[in-house]
Amino acid sequence: MFSLFKRKTPAAPAATPSPAAQVAGQAWLGRLRSGLQRTGNSIASVFAGKVIDEALYEELESALLMADAGVAATQHVLQALKQRVKADGAKDPEQVKALLVQVLADVLRPLEGEIRLDQHRPTVIMVAGVNGAGKTTSIGKLTRHMSDAGASVLLAAADTFRAAAKEQLLVWADRNQVDIVSQDQGDPAAVSFDAVTAGRARGKDVVLVDTAGRLPTQLHLMEELKKIKRVVQKADASAPHEVLLVIDGNTGQNALAQVKAFDETLGLTGLIVTKLDGTAKGGVLAAIALWAKQRPADQALAVYFIGIGEKLEDLQAFKADEFAQALIA
Repeated sequence: MFSLFKRKTPAAPAATPSPAAQVAGQAWLGRLRSGLQRTGNSIASVFAGKVIDEALYEELESALLMADAGVAATQHVLQALKQRVKADGAKDPEQVKALLVQVLADVLRPLEGEIRLDQHRPTVIMVAGVNGAGKTTSIGKLTRHMSDAGASVLLAAADTFRAAAKEQLLVWADRNQVDIVSQDQGDPAAVSFDAVTAGRARGKDVVLVDTAGRLPTQLHLMEELKKIKRVVQKADASAPHEVLLVIDGNTGQNALAQVKAFDETLGLTGLIVTKLDGTAKGGVLAAIALWAKQRPADQALAVYFIGIGEKLEDLQAFKADEFAQALIA
């Protein structure tokens, strides 16, 4: 449906999407808009009047804060919006609303990115996240998308902390018909080492390492994550090539706190934002974007994927324009 990864072969020249692809794209945008409706309605309601005045901006400020965009991102958006309204000579709230979509898209665009599957073999991807964020399910969906893109995948069941995690990953491995490395009572770092070694020996394109779900306040478990990363580097000095964090979109500003904590521990390269369907806190991506902008250019952070439901097609690549349009429906 969508190209989620960099292909291993040179990309063909851009072509007009087929009718089927256009329909699929519109269907995804519709689901995304529906998922973000609670956030979008509170923001869109600001533009129900007919006057552009300070009261409108004050209402918009409140709506963005309620959407968990955070103070810094809210002020940034408002300042940019006022400048654009003045420059364009916007005269009615609907025009301002359209300009807000553009401003939000500009804020979010640096978060766009694609996982490269053509630079390392195997590409080793560590995936972390707190329990309940949808980490293992997201790994299963990623496995399917990667397989559909032509990549051979090996899963590492390194989440030995949660009893059902290995069984859950085994189901996804069977469903996607991919190999899995696991141990009955294995050390997470040892499982990860074995998986990377096996991935290279078997000529796999990707090794996906499912690490244990944990809170960033669980310092001993965060130290274990550091150990997993160190041991993975012993198996492949260039790995891990991606370190992803799965965050629950419903947690709002707490999601940003998680990003900061896990980044300090692991050095994140990308995010997967799940459970955006029905959230009233979709504005947190603006807060994440503004925080990520402060990172060095060679340490860019991407939101690779967003999820709005349980189905495979409900996890798709993050696109700033689509997200901004859906958010300000």
